[in-house]
Amino acid sequence: MTVSLKTLVSYLDEYLQANAIQDYCPNGLQVEGCAEVTKIIGGVTANQALIDYAITSKADAILVHHGFFWKGEDQIITGIKKKRIQSLLQNNISLIAYHLPLDVHPVLGNNAQLAKLLGLNITGPLEPSSKMSVGVATALAMPVTAKEFQNLISEKLGRDCLHIGVESKLIQNIGLCTGAAQGMITQAVSLELDAYLSGEISEPTVHIANETGVNYFSAGHHATERGGVMALGKHLKAQFKIDFEFKDLYNPV
Repeated sequence: MTVSLKTLVSYLDEYLQANAIQDYCPNGLQVEGCAEVTKIIGGVTANQALIDYAITSKADAILVHHGFFWKGEDQIITGIKKKRIQSLLQNNISLIAYHLPLDVHPVLGNNAQLAKLLGLNITGPLEPSSKMSVGVATALAMPVTAKEFQNLISEKLGRDCLHIGVESKLIQNIGLCTGAAQGMITQAVSLELDAYLSGEISEPTVHIANETGVNYFSAGHHATERGGVMALGKHLKAQFKIDFEFKDLYNPV
């Protein structure tokens, strides 16, 4: 089946409420390709390898979480940025990207999908006083040791999860925010949660975890943000009967 690019993007913008969320980049259609879409390649980040794969696969569009045109970056289109955009335009491939809208969606979002994968029930926002909390508070059905939870994350995501804290400590209430959200461990501390899970880690995170007793789990930026695009692509495949393939290009971070 085929769907028009205009219909596809309008549906996604509405479904993800993209226009209602203030972000660090434009959400939705970032580079316009052919007017009709039959096949979409999905991925976490719109890098050259993903674009090349889409070209080889004869895709009409690429759907990602990390697209182009980030706030604060150089606006000049040279170097790798030129090559990426040139590759898309020469092959008439559209680039569609959703950042925060895909993090926070209650069903298909990165947080929701990671929570589902790990058997966590979402109990509320990580930032109760915020109009839009990017992170969520979650709970396990039964307490487990921090070591057991670390092993579960590593098994489910297929990569080693870094743990900071006491391995034998029982944990049940866990803050969660995928990607580079390590700084939000302070919200987990404020809510008196047992642990906090994110993608990346920074030097201060170690001290906060050790000094507050809130166990920290760093599961990888890329690994924690695969779920949203995968789920959204499956949704589009069912909604419009189009072809979707998620291409997981390894990233150790």
